[in-house]
Amino acid sequence: MSGRVDAHHHVWDLSVREQTWMVGPGLDPVRRNFSVDELAPLAAEAGVTSTVLVQTVGVAAETPEFLEVATGNELVAGVVGWVDLTAAEVNEALAALKERADGAWLKGIRHQVHDEPDPRWLCRDDVRTGLAAVADAGLVYDLLTKTPHLPAALETAQALPQLSFVVDHISKPVIGGDLEPWASELRALAALPNVSCKLSGMVTEASWTDWKVSDLQPYVEVVLDAFGPDRVMFGSDWPVCLLAASYAEVVQAATDLTAILTTAEREAIFGNTARRVYNLT
Repeated sequence: MSGRVDAHHHVWDLSVREQTWMVGPGLDPVRRNFSVDELAPLAAEAGVTSTVLVQTVGVAAETPEFLEVATGNELVAGVVGWVDLTAAEVNEALAALKERADGAWLKGIRHQVHDEPDPRWLCRDDVRTGLAAVADAGLVYDLLTKTPHLPAALETAQALPQLSFVVDHISKPVIGGDLEPWASELRALAALPNVSCKLSGMVTEASWTDWKVSDLQPYVEVVLDAFGPDRVMFGSDWPVCLLAASYAEVVQAATDLTAILTTAEREAIFGNTARRVYNLT
């Protein structure tokens, strides 16, 4: 195995733009600049040799910046960026990104679906047209959803079998709450062969101050049973994870939660799934 892959992290520079999702004093611990240079030693200590850098805001200018980040260091192996899926010129926007000298780093597109007031936003005609353009561009689509958005995600993934979807943060169930209807909705989505799932973002859906690995276990068991290790990939969600845990603690939790699996299954989750789905080199 050629090192672990962290399939989901972020960076931001607040002098370039505000992170509009940082609302309230609870987010003060992450209300500063974060760079790949800060992540690199943490990743190295955890055996992570490749990462996927994921968009943070719905601003077109961020994606070229992230492509430049990927070009400028050895850790980032791919970028999940943002385009306006509802725009008439979405094909042109995707083509322009891919045609850049650093465009090969672009592996996927994401939008903050869980912030849309309409839980069926993914089913809009203009959104579906944009998603078809993502598929035509040979890119993956990251689903940033919560439980209420899963029915629309299911319909959309069924309608676009040519597009590879990746569920971020296991669709953000409330850790410690009821497993249903999240578990049944996620299992239905997992029944589709064009959907994978990131084992990420769980610690910040649990109690930030006193979560335990055992709190996460029932949710991880659902994900592994539904998708199988070949369609599950580890992501740290750094630096957002710092609200509840260090980078090392997030990696260790995922390691503990997958310890009963075979070597090949663990290698899928900590690298091979992400390499295949995102076409990382």
